[in-house]
Amino acid sequence: MYELSADEAAIVDVVRDWVDHEVEPVVRELEHADTYPESLIEQMKRLGIFGLAVPEPWHDAGVSTSCYAAVTEELARGWMSLAGAVGGHGVVAKLLVSYGTREQRDHYLPRMATGEVRATMALTEPGGGSDLQALRTVARKEGEDYVIDGSKTWITNARRSQLVALLCRTDVDAHPRHRGISILLVEKGPGFEVSRDLPKLGYKGVESCELSFSDFRVPRTALLGTVEGQGFAQMMRGLEIGRIQVAARAVGVGAAALAAAVRYSQERESFGRPIWQHQSVGNLLADMVTQLTAARQLVRYAARRYDSGERADMEAGMAKLFASETAMKIALDAVRVHGGYGYSTEFDVERYFRDAPLMIVGEGTNEIQRDVIARQLIKRNPVR
Repeated sequence: MYELSADEAAIVDVVRDWVDHEVEPVVRELEHADTYPESLIEQMKRLGIFGLAVPEPWHDAGVSTSCYAAVTEELARGWMSLAGAVGGHGVVAKLLVSYGTREQRDHYLPRMATGEVRATMALTEPGGGSDLQALRTVARKEGEDYVIDGSKTWITNARRSQLVALLCRTDVDAHPRHRGISILLVEKGPGFEVSRDLPKLGYKGVESCELSFSDFRVPRTALLGTVEGQGFAQMMRGLEIGRIQVAARAVGVGAAALAAAVRYSQERESFGRPIWQHQSVGNLLADMVTQLTAARQLVRYAARRYDSGERADMEAGMAKLFASETAMKIALDAVRVHGGYGYSTEFDVERYFRDAPLMIVGEGTNEIQRDVIARQLIKRNPVR
């Protein structure tokens, strides 16, 4: 499935076994109650899942992006919310590794690897959506500090994260606008409020919050790296791994929906035979497995590109676009296979159908992905 070393394959096997034996028996109750999975998160820490994006010398179990994607798929197969609990954490780890000062990396990465410190990123603003250059959160310099004012929304794990990679404007007069954007590494304090948890169709258990900043003061050393105005480019690279992770989540949800449909189609009979033998159902299953396999291959392709060190926004965008749309279709087709039972909360396919849309709109909507793909396609293939 993914090209992994023996050690990495063993890690994926451990996670798969954990999902089968620890997650699947409890997920329906936790999800329907919208209960934060404290016990499962603690088990994920012990399994080392929060450290998979942290390399040596800060952690001894950093893995390739292909392995990271494969683990993400397994987590999402069990419960997409668990994959979401480590998504932003992994992006912040990669940002620190690539752009942080030695002091920042030494301070945060060892504790992030164990899950002692959990991290998230704060990009989206009310009314801003995917237009990150239209940021209104401002960090003005005052002595040796930045003073931050503004708000963010749809920030996953905001209540339980100790570290937030905050995208904000440090130069309001910069032109073009992206040159005035920086990332600040902030921890909670006076002036930083998690104002409310947002109600959601799916993606239950983990919180998605609104944040507000009012005269929130952080030291100048909170700047990621040493140079202001690099935040937009830094975050664009960070979103490459973020979009690969979201694509892998989509593959996991699709895989779970397909497995449920395959199982039910063999157990359920109509007109004297299992329903998979009816051409209308068999054709659905054939399309589902074909599309899921193609989506997984795109994720693998994007992961290899990312690990090569080359720019991977086009590849990550393609993987996220195709995998998320595929997961949505597979989830709906799984409901079709189940018939009326697919609409019942006693079967898991209704959860997959509610979770799948998040990957379409999250980490940059698919409309944004198409724009990224088209721009990179032209840039890589100019008319001479």
